[in-house]
Amino acid sequence: MTQDGYLEKWNQRHHQAESEGKVAQVLLRNMHLLPVTGVALDLACGRGASALLLVEKGLETHAWDFSPVAIEKLQTRAEERDLSVHYQVRDVVKHPPERASFDVILVSFFLDRSLFSRLIEALKPGGKLYYQTFVQEVYLDRGPTSADWRLRKNELLQVFKELDIHYYREDGSASSAQTELSDLAMLVASKRS
Repeated sequence: MTQDGYLEKWNQRHHQAESEGKVAQVLLRNMHLLPVTGVALDLACGRGASALLLVEKGLETHAWDFSPVAIEKLQTRAEERDLSVHYQVRDVVKHPPERASFDVILVSFFLDRSLFSRLIEALKPGGKLYYQTFVQEVYLDRGPTSADWRLRKNELLQVFKELDIHYYREDGSASSAQTELSDLAMLVASKRS
């Protein structure tokens, strides 16, 4: 699929959605690790449920997505709730975050391996990366159909090994029951000072 095809697909998906989406599980389960103040980025933010929560937690929050429809919906929700979000229509692959610019970076249900090192660089010293996306061991009928868009076993641990890991979960085949976390790898890690 071409870049324009992906954009059209996501614009349509966001246009049809009525809610702001769901807050990332990795964020919900690890809010106690958020800094009290600082600058956060919700990268590939979709309609912005997680970005809105980051603002409510007191962080100056930037939210980027390549879908103008998603950003428009986020803008509407933020205004309705009187929340200040720095949103931007931005292709994060072509224009990744700048070096040492964020205290928190959240990536949820987005995978482009070319960005891994750029995410580490974009963290300020002590900054935290919250990451969750689908793994290749599929239990639930959701997420990408291509294995290329899913993480290999323990891939996040390997890719972000230079960070200090605070939280990691990847149930994979060890799980005996299907839950909303069954298909996910989740990581919280911080950049060494």
